[in-house]
Amino acid sequence: MNQPVIIFSDLDGTLLDHFTYESTAALPVIKQLNAANVPIVLTTSKTLAEVLKIQADLDIKAPLIIENGAAIFIPKNTFKVQPKNTLSMGQYWVKSFCLPRQHWLEVIKDAPAKFKGLYQGFSTLKTEELAELTGLSMADADLAKNRQYGEPIHWRGDESSKQDFIEYLEKSDATVLFGGRFFHVCGSSDKGQALTWLTEHYQKNIGAYTISTIALGDGKNDIAMLEAASIAVQIRSPVHEFPVINKTENVIQTQEYGPAGWAEAIQHLLPEPLSSNSLSTKIYN
Repeated sequence: MNQPVIIFSDLDGTLLDHFTYESTAALPVIKQLNAANVPIVLTTSKTLAEVLKIQADLDIKAPLIIENGAAIFIPKNTFKVQPKNTLSMGQYWVKSFCLPRQHWLEVIKDAPAKFKGLYQGFSTLKTEELAELTGLSMADADLAKNRQYGEPIHWRGDESSKQDFIEYLEKSDATVLFGGRFFHVCGSSDKGQALTWLTEHYQKNIGAYTISTIALGDGKNDIAMLEAASIAVQIRSPVHEFPVINKTENVIQTQEYGPAGWAEAIQHLLPEPLSSNSLSTKIYN
């Protein structure tokens, strides 16, 4: 592949191990991609605070997509000109796609009484409870609670009641996205929409060169991103089967789990940038 490439990567269960939240198996490949200036756009259900910490740990400096595509945070040195319809916030240009979290908290609050006690939202959980539920450290659980656009729900009831609750949410114009451990109540946005918008702006920046996008994910909330990408990589999960996607061409399913599968796929798809900077110069220059 000898054209500019952008990598869009889910985190939990993909670049982060489902159980340990570590990226150890993928670190050598990430380091090589960073050296080649191949953008790794973390595209996740996580909050801005969480992703900034992970970016710093992995030495990734690309734009980031938070809360299932609700917003894109673009470092201001990414493009020469601020993209239209973005806000300037500190060192970022921000593109938002949906209503803020408070709107969806009100929708959940107004749910029929029969659902009371059947679910827990992040906003109602103490940090200690969220840490126990997720396996996150106290510090990381605190970052996870700091959401801006949506509300993750931990369902405690039966499947029938869950479907009734989801039906209520969707009638209230909420979008319900399913992640690894929770389902997310949010506006009409998804990772695929964010991938498409950001790729179009990269394309404007580099002109004639056609960008190829590689998306990697393991969950149902990754489907839109996988289907929007040039190449879809489904990461094998230790806890569920590969979600069904409509895309039939340029789809890879890894043999390895989580970060090991991530590294396996990237090394297969991009042998060149792992040994040279041949794909890097057209993106930023």
